[in-house]
Amino acid sequence: MVVSVGIDVAKDKHDCFIQSSEGEVLADVFTISNNMDGFHTLLEKIQACTTPQDKIRVGLEATGHYSYNLLGFLLDNGLATYVLNPLRTNLYRKSLSLRKTKTDRVDARTIAAMLLSDAGLKPYTDIAYHNEELKSLTRYRFDKVKERAKLKSSVSRLVCILFPELEKLVPSLHMVSVYALLEEFPGAKQVAGAHLTSLKSLLEKASKGRYKRDMALSIRDTARMSIGSRMPAKSLELQHTIRLIRELDAEIHEIEAEIEAMMDEIRSPIMTIPGIGCRMGAMILTEVGDLSRFDSPDKLLAYAGMSPSTYQSGQLKNCYPHMEKRGSRYLRYTLFNATKYVCLWDPTFAAYLAKKRAEGKHYNVAISHAAKKLVRLIFAMEKSRQPYCSAA
Repeated sequence: MVVSVGIDVAKDKHDCFIQSSEGEVLADVFTISNNMDGFHTLLEKIQACTTPQDKIRVGLEATGHYSYNLLGFLLDNGLATYVLNPLRTNLYRKSLSLRKTKTDRVDARTIAAMLLSDAGLKPYTDIAYHNEELKSLTRYRFDKVKERAKLKSSVSRLVCILFPELEKLVPSLHMVSVYALLEEFPGAKQVAGAHLTSLKSLLEKASKGRYKRDMALSIRDTARMSIGSRMPAKSLELQHTIRLIRELDAEIHEIEAEIEAMMDEIRSPIMTIPGIGCRMGAMILTEVGDLSRFDSPDKLLAYAGMSPSTYQSGQLKNCYPHMEKRGSRYLRYTLFNATKYVCLWDPTFAAYLAKKRAEGKHYNVAISHAAKKLVRLIFAMEKSRQPYCSAA
């Protein structure tokens, strides 16, 4: 007999429901606390309702960090645990009744019923659970890089107000030497009043000898003719923004070192694909999770939200199907960016991209086709554990 345990996860408590495959309610909805006592209460209830011969399925929704501790407890106790997509359980609940009824108790019953009705569900594994640490690191880095990008935009905006001509004198505003200059002299008026010797010394040290007296003189002369405003508040904001960027640089470097150490232990074959580095490889692997959950590359594409949507009714068919975009946005973002680098470094992918472009497809559409090809390659390599070998 199959025994299904449905758990609706919340912050402080979890609602649970246990029933058998024969439709018998073994334990009506009961609530446990989100602590060790509550977890043991759940385990005792399950053991009291089952026999050693029973197949136990425990299901809960993917609710982020709220379910993480309970999930670890269930796996440690050897229970087959299923993590369900909330969208899927929501649609299943609506299919059971036309009434607008959604409570924690109803959700626990829905999850239990869904575990018994859907034979295609794959249990969550220890591999996927321990993969969460690397996944949290890659997502943490993603957020930090995004935060840094916003701060860099702020620097560009402030320089446009305080010293707009500076951007034409240097290759980029976001250089160590430029940041050192702006932190010391945050505006054209401050640069114009600086002593040439101190300006030269600062630039030469920050650029490691690349910028010398000529550059210092050019910047000071330009600053004296600048239209930049003298705004102490904006200058202070610029200095603080540069300091924040430096702090983020140090944090990102520390995160990346930890990611590299963990990736060295994993030794994934996808790291042999030209154009996929440690950070992109880590994000792809962690967002995919346990590859044994997917029977084919098409299912992996659907998980990434990269499969085409389908709509057909009578004589009407969608002639231009759009990408579903329902999977992990982190995975989709990383796959698209990784594809651009792979097409740049690998002849086979470069030829494939050129072929799609020759067919008249927009660059982004052609990249999406190449990304699907990359997903199929990753699936095959992870299954075979063989390094990449270009067909070119």
